[in-house]
Amino acid sequence: MDFVSLLIFGLFLPFLFGSVPFGLLITASAGLGDIRNIGSGNVGATNVLRTGRKGLALATLLADAGKGAAAVIIANFLNNGNIWLSVFAAVAAVCGHVFSPWLKFKGGKGVATSIGVILALSWPTGLCAIAIWFGMAWRFRYSSLAALTAAAATPFLALMFAPWQIALALFVIAAIVVARHHENIRRLMNSTESKINLGSKANA
Repeated sequence: MDFVSLLIFGLFLPFLFGSVPFGLLITASAGLGDIRNIGSGNVGATNVLRTGRKGLALATLLADAGKGAAAVIIANFLNNGNIWLSVFAAVAAVCGHVFSPWLKFKGGKGVATSIGVILALSWPTGLCAIAIWFGMAWRFRYSSLAALTAAAATPFLALMFAPWQIALALFVIAAIVVARHHENIRRLMNSTESKINLGSKANA
């Protein structure tokens, strides 16, 4: 892997893929205006869900996960057995989402994009992370707590299913996700975090 390939396919293109603010584009195209003026001001699927449009939230989730997966899949195809290209692509895609140049280097919290890159790097790890998210969300009704728990678990899960380089990438990604949830962590500690509606027992 030469330096130019690493720069283009491991850093620049994955960052560019990750930077596309699908939540903003999808809600704007649906006539809802700027999603940053709604709820938490985040461009991710959870905030899109606050518009009451579940279809738009699902579309945002799939698009954000898809862009991360696409960046890693391309790197996987081009890495010629050198896993580092895929590792760099994974981290760059998440960074692109979190620090989007189209949003003045602001962005989402990286959860959906992280799921996409994890599935592309190691699908067993990705499926376990999704299961942990759903389990925690169903039990405690906090999307942020579910995301934090899944993110923290993925590096250790990757050690069972994938090479150590992937576990290292997921450790870096987990650190980014946790850092982006600092306000949620404070609200969780203060018992002021809002819950998600998963059924009749959930709070609005």
